[in-house]
Amino acid sequence: MALYAAEILGLDLPRQDKRLLVIAETDGCTVDGLIAATNCRVGSRTLRILDLGKVAATFTDTVTKVSIRIAPSAHIRTLAVEFAPDAGNRWRSMLQGYQIMPADVLFTAGYVQLNEPMEQILSKPGKKAVCEMCGEEIINGREVLKDKLILCRTCAGESYYQLSTMPHTLEIEH
Repeated sequence: MALYAAEILGLDLPRQDKRLLVIAETDGCTVDGLIAATNCRVGSRTLRILDLGKVAATFTDTVTKVSIRIAPSAHIRTLAVEFAPDAGNRWRSMLQGYQIMPADVLFTAGYVQLNEPMEQILSKPGKKAVCEMCGEEIINGREVLKDKLILCRTCAGESYYQLSTMPHTLEIEH
């Protein structure tokens, strides 16, 4: 997917800069391949993981702001058998077929427009604030202004967790 995206966007891979932003739609092994091919990483703020349970990714050129979403073709497994009919079994057909299938047969690709502006997705490295409700530090401009209060997204109601009481006391050894 990454090599095909780079071809379409006219970019060289792997990247040594922050020109390419990858948004992966799974948190599985596909991400490992995206990292290896692109050199985009969560730590360098060039890879986002939005787990939608799909083997797909959107690749954005941060200079031109052109975005393309790439996913496997709907009938990829059937097509792989056609490309490697003598492979012996279905798994080997996929393994061999995927290696020789043209990218435009292997994948579907479409230009997309991101729902958030690029500046908001990339945020503001180095910017810090303190949540006026919980007191925790908020980095990279991710704070929310709600009812004239600076809040973290959790306190603003966008939490992925709820506080709970521990079922038993934890003893921590030092």
